[in-house]
Amino acid sequence: MKDYLIDTHAHVDMLETPTETVLSEMNAFGVKKAIIPSVEEQFLDKISDIITKNENLFGMVGIFPSEAKTYTDEIEHKMESAAKTNKKIVAVGEIGLDYYWDKSFNDIQKEVFSKQIKMANNLNLPIVVHDRDAHKDCFDILKENNPKNGVLFHCFSGSVEFMKECVKEGWYIAIGGVVTFKNAVKIKEVAREVPLDKLVLETDSPYLTPVPYRGKPNKPAYVKFVAEEISKLREMPTAELIDITTQNAESFFGI
Repeated sequence: MKDYLIDTHAHVDMLETPTETVLSEMNAFGVKKAIIPSVEEQFLDKISDIITKNENLFGMVGIFPSEAKTYTDEIEHKMESAAKTNKKIVAVGEIGLDYYWDKSFNDIQKEVFSKQIKMANNLNLPIVVHDRDAHKDCFDILKENNPKNGVLFHCFSGSVEFMKECVKEGWYIAIGGVVTFKNAVKIKEVAREVPLDKLVLETDSPYLTPVPYRGKPNKPAYVKFVAEEISKLREMPTAELIDITTQNAESFFGI
């Protein structure tokens, strides 16, 4: 029985709080491990340094879709080298498509997403996907370019129907603090319906802070409130949900 939580998506490198304090707060809330995604080339070295120095923190390599124009072969080689030399790099992410802010370079986003999926295949690492207003294109590009590796949809924002299509492919669904928001009807429905063996938890800290701390910077420790909300929605013991989602996260990321 796993009696601790894992935050599968926490931008610890962006927090103003010292890492030692972040870890202390995690421990107080029953959160043992956290995984730090990459979004830009400038953060890669910082993430590598943080995870090397802290046993229970792990990292990813990847370029965020809104930064797709910055992608170069040199950056790709840097990410590959980091993943090959640091065993605490456990995924390629967060990568994907974001059509919410700017649709003017969708084709570049698609190209860079495909390149990073292939990089993940070469590294034999799972893929953590950022998908905002781009469900079909994300799905299609993954189907075309990812024949084998695990896939996790970070901060899932699709419908129950889209979730079911993803799960059919064997892909995982990550749910964060939005599920605690009063009017977040769609993600609450997903939280009730997603198969437990494909569910993991996250915060996306410092963003999307759950109730009761909404409006303040998010922290990995607050993944506890995500677990509590989902267990209420599913009418199951929180301890059982924690056990299952922690096992899922450890299996998916190999940690």
